[in-house]
Amino acid sequence: MAKQNNETVRELIYWSYANLAMAHTVVDKKQEKYGRFNYIIRAKLFKGLKNGKMSMRTIFDDEKIKLQTGQICNYCGSTEKLALDHIFPQKFGGQDDAENLIYACRSCNSSKGKKDMMEWMDFRGKFLPLMIIRRYLKLTFKFCIENNLIDKKIEELKDMELPFKINLLPTSYPNPNDLVLNIEKKIINK
Repeated sequence: MAKQNNETVRELIYWSYANLAMAHTVVDKKQEKYGRFNYIIRAKLFKGLKNGKMSMRTIFDDEKIKLQTGQICNYCGSTEKLALDHIFPQKFGGQDDAENLIYACRSCNSSKGKKDMMEWMDFRGKFLPLMIIRRYLKLTFKFCIENNLIDKKIEELKDMELPFKINLLPTSYPNPNDLVLNIEKKIINK
């Protein structure tokens, strides 16, 4: 995939979001690999976000998906021993509100602990469902807008204590076979 030289936090989030849209289309269309159409989606969205003709969808869309998904672990699909997990850990300023909360089983919640979600994904070596990454990016964008960080240079945020790790925002996505939009419910046989 193409490398993008982003200087500001806004550009980095937009690039990550545009790559997410590209990955979403490849999964949606059940493609085996990225193709011209997917790259066009990414390019048009990135350009549209940068010039203000397009915008990131609201977190409301993600809340609808969360309600439709129901009570399952958003990481592994388990329906057993669920708790609410903070996408942005409270330890680093994550809010205790619906936008920042998803269901996680005790095992995933314990494994993630107070790690940044992208840091945990990297630690596990497993890509998270695209809808969870989408929520993460929207929360990152919202936080940066609210805290006047959005137009700062990326380097300026690297040593700041934030509820996300700027250097771990996903800017490339694995092969389509390794991606899922949402986690599927695991059937537990007792």
